[in-house]
Amino acid sequence: MSSEIATLAGGCFWCLEAVYVRLAGIQSVESGYMGGKAANPTYEDVCRGDTGHAEVVRLTFDPDEITYAEILEVFFATHDPTTLNRQGNDVGTQYRSAIFFHSPEQERIARETMERLRSTFSSPIVTEIVPAGSFYKAEEYHRDYYDRVGARNPYCTFVIDPKVAKLRQKFAKRLKPGA
Repeated sequence: MSSEIATLAGGCFWCLEAVYVRLAGIQSVESGYMGGKAANPTYEDVCRGDTGHAEVVRLTFDPDEITYAEILEVFFATHDPTTLNRQGNDVGTQYRSAIFFHSPEQERIARETMERLRSTFSSPIVTEIVPAGSFYKAEEYHRDYYDRVGARNPYCTFVIDPKVAKLRQKFAKRLKPGA
């Protein structure tokens, strides 16, 4: 089994993690921070908005089961890539839409995918496509948040549930068994 890495920012990392853990071919999902200058940032540091980091998920995936382009199609379908530095009520640069590429091939696929999907949105896509930098893991209490907390947190009910429902509807054939 082969593995590749993809790193994406599309608002709160809880949302992206909840989506990607359900996809076949995704071997692991880690929430964290990337794209800023501060070393070893904490959640509180990133929330202040002055570190330059975005909340991200780092995916390890099997390219024989799911392609990088398919990962990006799910990305563009399950967040709003047309809002600058925000997803819904989450506002700030830490919630920006970004694709952090790990190779020239990933950069090419990201640009091609974004261009192909551009006409499906009523506003311009503002997703950044930038080289991956240092990844800093999020604190333990952020990991598997949606699956651990779910309905006990209204944010999960009102923000994440619709994203997971959209994933199940639009990408049903791509889901892991029981997802």
